[in-house]
Amino acid sequence: MDYGELHFKITEILEERGISKNRICGDLKIPRAIFNRYCRDDFRRFDVLLVRKLCAYLHVAVSDLIEYIPPEGEKR
Repeated sequence: MDYGELHFKITEILEERGISKNRICGDLKIPRAIFNRYCRDDFRRFDVLLVRKLCAYLHVAVSDLIEYIPPEGEKR
Protein backbone atom coordinates (compact mmCIF):
# COMPACT_ATOMS: atom_id res chain seq x y z
CA MET A 1 0.00 0.00 0.00
CA ASP A 2 1.23 3.49 -0.86
CA TYR A 3 1.11 5.88 2.10
CA GLY A 4 2.49 8.89 0.28
CA GLU A 5 5.77 10.65 0.93
CA LEU A 6 7.35 13.25 3.19
CA HIS A 7 9.20 16.12 1.55
CA PHE A 8 11.69 18.22 3.47
CA LYS A 9 11.52 21.77 2.14
CA ILE A 10 15.05 22.54 3.32
CA THR A 11 16.50 23.43 -0.08
CA GLU A 12 13.63 25.78 -0.89
CA ILE A 13 13.90 27.56 2.47
CA LEU A 14 17.67 27.92 2.21
CA GLU A 15 17.41 29.36 -1.31
CA GLU A 16 14.72 31.84 -0.23
CA ARG A 17 16.90 33.04 2.64
CA GLY A 18 20.26 32.95 0.88
CA ILE A 19 21.75 30.45 3.33
CA SER A 20 24.33 27.99 2.00
CA LYS A 21 24.30 24.32 2.89
CA ASN A 22 27.89 24.66 4.10
CA ARG A 23 26.88 27.44 6.48
CA ILE A 24 23.92 25.65 8.05
CA CYS A 25 25.87 22.39 8.36
CA GLY A 26 28.73 24.24 10.04
CA ASP A 27 26.48 26.24 12.35
CA LEU A 28 24.47 23.18 13.42
CA LYS A 29 27.38 20.71 13.32
CA ILE A 30 25.53 18.41 10.91
CA PRO A 31 27.60 16.17 8.63
CA ARG A 32 27.10 17.40 5.05
CA ALA A 33 26.45 13.88 3.69
CA ILE A 34 23.56 13.35 6.12
CA PHE A 35 22.17 16.83 5.45
CA ASN A 36 22.25 16.21 1.69
CA ARG A 37 20.19 13.05 2.15
CA TYR A 38 17.46 15.07 3.85
CA CYS A 39 17.61 17.66 1.08
CA ARG A 40 17.03 14.86 -1.46
CA ASP A 41 14.27 13.23 0.65
CA ASP A 42 16.50 10.16 0.76
CA PHE A 43 15.76 8.78 4.22
CA ARG A 44 13.76 6.00 5.87
CA ARG A 45 13.57 7.55 9.33
CA PHE A 46 14.40 11.03 10.39
CA ASP A 47 16.31 12.33 13.35
CA VAL A 48 14.02 14.32 15.66
CA LEU A 49 16.95 16.31 17.06
CA LEU A 50 17.94 17.34 13.53
CA VAL A 51 14.36 18.46 12.80
CA ARG A 52 14.31 20.50 16.03
CA LYS A 53 17.68 22.07 15.18
CA LEU A 54 16.45 23.03 11.69
CA CYS A 55 13.20 24.50 13.02
CA ALA A 56 15.03 26.56 15.64
CA TYR A 57 17.75 27.74 13.25
CA LEU A 58 15.35 28.64 10.44
CA HIS A 59 12.61 29.94 12.78
CA VAL A 60 9.96 27.72 11.19
CA ALA A 61 7.34 25.27 12.40
CA VAL A 62 7.64 21.59 11.57
CA SER A 63 4.73 22.04 9.13
CA ASP A 64 6.78 24.69 7.29
CA LEU A 65 9.74 22.32 7.03
CA ILE A 66 8.07 19.00 6.20
CA GLU A 67 5.30 18.47 3.66
CA TYR A 68 3.15 15.35 3.35
CA ILE A 69 2.53 14.36 -0.26
CA PRO A 70 -0.39 11.92 -0.55
CA PRO A 71 -0.28 8.98 -2.97
CA GLU A 72 -1.14 9.62 -6.61
CA GLY A 73 -4.86 10.01 -7.16
CA GLU A 74 -5.70 10.55 -3.49
CA LYS A 75 -7.35 13.79 -2.45
CA ARG A 76 -5.97 15.79 0.45
